[in-house]
Amino acid sequence: MATYRSASTLISSDGTRTPGTAALFAEPGRKGGIPPWAGDFRPANSADDIGADDVGKAFTLELPDGSTGKVVVQGLKNGKGGLTVVLMGEDAPPF
Repeated sequence: MATYRSASTLISSDGTRTPGTAALFAEPGRKGGIPPWAGDFRPANSADDIGADDVGKAFTLELPDGSTGKVVVQGLKNGKGGLTVVLMGEDAPPF
């Protein structure tokens, strides 16, 4: 299982960029298919750009090397560490 944890940027369809840290993982693809991937995103600062109305919406996740992947927000979790955005990847993983 491939994993990735580093700085990244979550980009909305209107171009709003939210910097933060992504913790992602990919599982082996079935019968040579595209490996499914998912993970969490923690905004670096106040996450006023991301709210409950974003659940189910598509975003672009940009990694420091410029690679990108399409993600859908599955949910939001608030805890001691602040907001965590739960992501499900689409297409091939960018890491």
